[in-house]
Amino acid sequence: MPKMKTNSSAKKRFSLTGTGKIARKNAYKSHILTKMSTKRKRNLSHTSMVSDADMGNVKRMLCIGK
Repeated sequence: MPKMKTNSSAKKRFSLTGTGKIARKNAYKSHILTKMSTKRKRNLSHTSMVSDADMGNVKRMLCIGK
């Protein structure tokens, strides 16, 4: 059986934490930032965790687990 390939776009967007969770970047931080407050932009710059509902799809794209 051939090896499973990792999704190239997923490996650029997600990273695995030490505890096994998957980190992601927040949306709405790419352009048209002049109308956004500094506080909102600062809070969007931090990473978030992938929700439990999406965890299966992301793990499949990253070939983590079964």
